[in-house]
Amino acid sequence: MNSIPSVNLKDFLSDDPGRKQSFVDAIGKAYEDIGFVALKGHFLDDALVERLYSEVKNFFNLPLETKHKYEIPDIGGQRGYVSFGKESAKGKKEGDLKEFWHFGQYVENDEKLKAEYPDNVLVEELPEFNKVGKETYRMLEKTAKYVLRALALHLGLEETYFDEYIHNGNSILRPIHYPPITEEPKEAVRAAAHGDINLITLLMGAQGKGLQVQNHKGEWIDAIAQPDELMINVGDMLSRHSNNKLKSTIHRVVNPPKELWGTSRYSIPFFMHPISDMKLNVLESCVDEDNPRQFEDITAGEFLNERLVELGLIKK
Repeated sequence: MNSIPSVNLKDFLSDDPGRKQSFVDAIGKAYEDIGFVALKGHFLDDALVERLYSEVKNFFNLPLETKHKYEIPDIGGQRGYVSFGKESAKGKKEGDLKEFWHFGQYVENDEKLKAEYPDNVLVEELPEFNKVGKETYRMLEKTAKYVLRALALHLGLEETYFDEYIHNGNSILRPIHYPPITEEPKEAVRAAAHGDINLITLLMGAQGKGLQVQNHKGEWIDAIAQPDELMINVGDMLSRHSNNKLKSTIHRVVNPPKELWGTSRYSIPFFMHPISDMKLNVLESCVDEDNPRQFEDITAGEFLNERLVELGLIKK
């Protein structure tokens, strides 16, 4: 496959069973073949997107000493600011050429989870920043819920199978700033080749060149969304849970051509995580003679911790 398929969530949400099934089949096939789709018909509106980008740019334009106030030690970068070059891809020592912010879950009616997750960090210099971040978080979480419902049907599960695991889940909204490149990067790129940790990732800001996806032949193909589309990919948790039936595809953000080094790039992924107690044990419906069980039993929380250590965000 040499291009990213496009689907429309409105088909899944329609009252027409045929349209709904066509969406399930199309997204299921895409995730088995290449692990990525471009999605129209999501719950983000243009005005909210515009407000979010404005606030994100305002934050990253703050003086470095101001941003450093919001870098919280000892929480593995799960909330607030993470400074330039701190994160590296699994197995790579060079830090990625980016800085980012993390909004986390807004827990409802669950004191245990409220105690488990770090608090969101409030930016006092920008009164709208946290408000807009929360609105965006909610709309992307809602979109993700319906994508997972379609995938549950594709995997032969109850449609609402994932609902209980993603309600109050440990999801993250990550506005990323890739600053202008000021000197020849030795080995570093904006985001080195990696797979995502979570169930699915919903990416805003894939409208220009930069994001590349590796197909089954090992070829790198450009993943470019239309202005009204989100790019959505399978993460390692869902790949593991489905015995690799749904593919978590390696992807990267390459450095731009030299003539564009002076420009910033902004990208805003939403990493849909379940609650930590969710068992990622291989689904029985995804095991047969041709596809034996490939993974040991593990919970989402255990798997996340392992990967944060590998990424250098948590020290052993």
